[in-house]
Amino acid sequence: MEFWTSLASFMGVFAFCQSMLHAVLPPEIRFAAATVLHRLFLCFSTYCYYDITETDGVSTNELYHSVQLYLSRSASVAATRLSLSRGLNSSAFTFGLSSHDRLVDTFRGATATWEHVVTQRQAQTFSWRPLPEEKRSFTLRIKKKDKPLFVPAYLDHIMDTATELRRRSQERLLYTNSRGSSGGIESRGFPWESVPFKHPSTFETLAMDPERKELIMADLRDFTEGKAFYEKTGRAWKRGYLLYGPPGTGKSSMIAAMANFLGYDVYDLELTEVSTNSELRKLLMKTTSKSIIVIEDIDCSINLTNRGPKKLPIDSPSPSPEDSNAASPKTITLSGLLNFTDGLWSCCGSERIFVFTTNHVEKLDSALLRSGRMDMHILMGYCSFPALKILMKNYLGIEDGDLDEKSDLVTGLEAAIDEAEITPADVSEILIKNRRRDKLAASAELLETLKARWEKRRKEGGKKSSGDGMEVEEEEKRALDSPKESGQAMEGRNGKDEGAL
Repeated sequence: MEFWTSLASFMGVFAFCQSMLHAVLPPEIRFAAATVLHRLFLCFSTYCYYDITETDGVSTNELYHSVQLYLSRSASVAATRLSLSRGLNSSAFTFGLSSHDRLVDTFRGATATWEHVVTQRQAQTFSWRPLPEEKRSFTLRIKKKDKPLFVPAYLDHIMDTATELRRRSQERLLYTNSRGSSGGIESRGFPWESVPFKHPSTFETLAMDPERKELIMADLRDFTEGKAFYEKTGRAWKRGYLLYGPPGTGKSSMIAAMANFLGYDVYDLELTEVSTNSELRKLLMKTTSKSIIVIEDIDCSINLTNRGPKKLPIDSPSPSPEDSNAASPKTITLSGLLNFTDGLWSCCGSERIFVFTTNHVEKLDSALLRSGRMDMHILMGYCSFPALKILMKNYLGIEDGDLDEKSDLVTGLEAAIDEAEITPADVSEILIKNRRRDKLAASAELLETLKARWEKRRKEGGKKSSGDGMEVEEEEKRALDSPKESGQAMEGRNGKDEGAL
């Protein structure tokens, strides 16, 4: 009881002294005294403080939103009261700190304390640009001795991390170039059309030997983490991959797996829709960083093999001026394509991957295949036994150990798959038809199909199975992509345009 009586007396004296100070001292002196005391506190304090407001004057403070996204990773676990949000075209939720809630972060062994401060803004009489009713900011508190560790390295780390989180949470897109009815890139503001990229292929489901997949994944990791290396060596931050092999061996699935692994957008470049080298450069300029630029079936898209001028037979009549004008519209050349992948224009951006696919690598010009343009050549061959086990896991749910490795079924599949020379696409089609059957029955059916294919190849003398549809598919693709009229015109102008090399 005496304690509360003493406390009440002390509070009364404090209130009397405060009222006397307000009555005797003018507001200016009180404000100056508070400022001096605050500065003395900062001088003797072991901490320093940084305020990051939501708006910088009338413009948005990008650092504020980056801090908000950066702290969202830890806020979902450490904070007690959270605000949730989800951005447009985003696949992830953002956890935000509530007013005056705190969060502790570490950087290079030092501790940083974040506090989210929300205060009510004073009523505005008139403003050309109304401000929010609440004033939001983050306060960063660090020890003075740790200041060299945090500024600016910690802030740069926050910006880079937030950019990566924002990119990975956004919906990935698949772009394609289309000339359309407007005709020409110059008449359109943005030459790429996009759709959401929803391809489910991953390296886990990709039918390929696990060791080869690990090599490719390691190469992709080294590329994405190699910014400092590329700057140090003076190289453009890009990398080229050539995927070659028969149709149905998983080249498109490999591209999708690479995009899903890296979280990159995909630009599917259709060369037959590009008229000139200038248009090709403009398409490259409109691509974003952290993207995969794909040119599929490069050997079928356009004729890029002849570099010298094309000579006419001696007994052939000279073309008339009308024929020359009709057969010499502008077209992209091998030189233009090489500059697209490895020239000065290929450096207008960073962290790009170029992927070419072909069914006949021997038909490509050697200039396309050298390092710096196609750094890694990946053979997408026929289905092997390790790839077969991945397909059986994907379609039939057969895990390692479900089948006896020494059984006749497993040994038969291992022997037949190598001799049958069958593509993963053909194996997938067989497994799809039998996916609802018993696992053993479906596996036995697959073995019988492989043995039948093996026997057919043996009767044909062990020839490669390119005659089982590969050449037919090639002819159909060439007929669709290169009509007769376009082929004649291209044949006549190819030599002249590519002689610049």
